[in-house]
Amino acid sequence: MDRDQLVASSISIISLNQHPRGGYVASPLFAPYTYSWLRDGTFIAYAMDQVGETDSAEQFYRWIHYALKDKRSIVDDLIGKHERKEWIDRSEFMGTRYHLDGRDDRSEWGHFQLDGYGAWLWGIVEHIRATGNYAILEELRESVEITVDYLMIFWHYPNFDCWEEFPEFVHPATLACVYGGLKALGELENRAVLLEKAEQIRQFIMDHAIKDGRFVKSIQCVNENWQPALPGVDASLLWLAVPFGVCVPTDPIMQQTVSEIERELKQGGIQRYEADVYYGGGEWLLLTAWYGWFKAEAGDQDEARRCLTWIISKADALGRLPEQVGDVVRNPAAREEWIAKWGEPALPLLWSQAMFLVLSNKLK
Repeated sequence: MDRDQLVASSISIISLNQHPRGGYVASPLFAPYTYSWLRDGTFIAYAMDQVGETDSAEQFYRWIHYALKDKRSIVDDLIGKHERKEWIDRSEFMGTRYHLDGRDDRSEWGHFQLDGYGAWLWGIVEHIRATGNYAILEELRESVEITVDYLMIFWHYPNFDCWEEFPEFVHPATLACVYGGLKALGELENRAVLLEKAEQIRQFIMDHAIKDGRFVKSIQCVNENWQPALPGVDASLLWLAVPFGVCVPTDPIMQQTVSEIERELKQGGIQRYEADVYYGGGEWLLLTAWYGWFKAEAGDQDEARRCLTWIISKADALGRLPEQVGDVVRNPAAREEWIAKWGEPALPLLWSQAMFLVLSNKLK
C-alpha cells in the first residue's frame, strides 16, 4: 500500500467509525476501546481538519459539547470542595472517555484524567483557525467555560497520565495539554487570566519537571516539595514541543529529552517508556508519527520521512493501522499475557490513522 492509498483509507476508516452524534470510536474491533476519548478524539479531529474533512471535526466538537454541557453543577461542587480543602475522591471528577453518543461511561476505568480537557480546548481553537468559523465557539460556550473553570483549579492535581496509569503523580505531558488549551483560547479571545495561568503552568514545568538537563516522565509533591517521581522519559514528552509549545523543538532541554527518547525508546518505531508492559511494550505507531512530526519541525526531514515509511509498512491490506506492533517488545512474556486476556492489540486504532495523516500532511 502506498502513501496516497493509506491517506485515503485512513480518512475512510475515521469517517466510517464516527457516530452520527460525533464521537470517534477509539477502535471499533477492540472491546475495551469502543468508547470515545476527549484526547484521542481531539487529535483525530485535528487530523481531519488537516486533510480538509472539517465537517467531521466540527461534529466531534459538538459531541464534546453534548457530553459536557450539563456538568456545571459537578464542576462547581468540585471547586467548592477544593476551596473548603475537603477530600475529593478520584471517582468524583469528570470522565476521560464517554459513550459514542455522549453518555457518561460508568465502567471502572482510570477516569480522572486532565489531558483530554486541555487538548480539546486547543483543538477547537485549531479548528476555528483552520475554518474561520468563530461562531462555533459561542455555540459551544457552555462546555468551553465548564472546561476552563475545571482546568484553572485542578491543573496541578495528581491524575492518570495519557496511558491511564500512575494516578498518584503529575505528568508534564498532561500539563502540556492543559497549557496548550488555556494558552490557545487565551490568545484567541485575548483573555489575560488564561494566559497568566498558562504561563504559571509552563513555569511550573520548567521549575519542577527537569532533571539532568531533560524533562522527566512524572513528578510528585513530597513534604511540600516537588520532585521527580518517574525520572525516566516517556515518548509523550514530545507533546511539550509539538503541538503545545511549552518549548520549541530546538530548545536544549527538549533536545536532550528527545536524545534520551531515541536512546531508550527508539527501535524502528517509538515505544512508550522503559518499564512499559502493556502488550509487552511494543512500538506505537502514533508515537512514531509524533516523533516524525517533531523531527520535521526540528528540520530533520529525512528522519521524518523514515518514520512515515515505517508507519506505512505496518498497514494491512485494508489500510488499517494498529495501536502497536510486536516486532521489538520490552517484555515478551507480558505481551503474551495481554493477548491471552484481550486478544491482539487494537486494529484499527483511529488515533494511529490520524497521526499518520498529520505526519503525512506535514511532509507534503
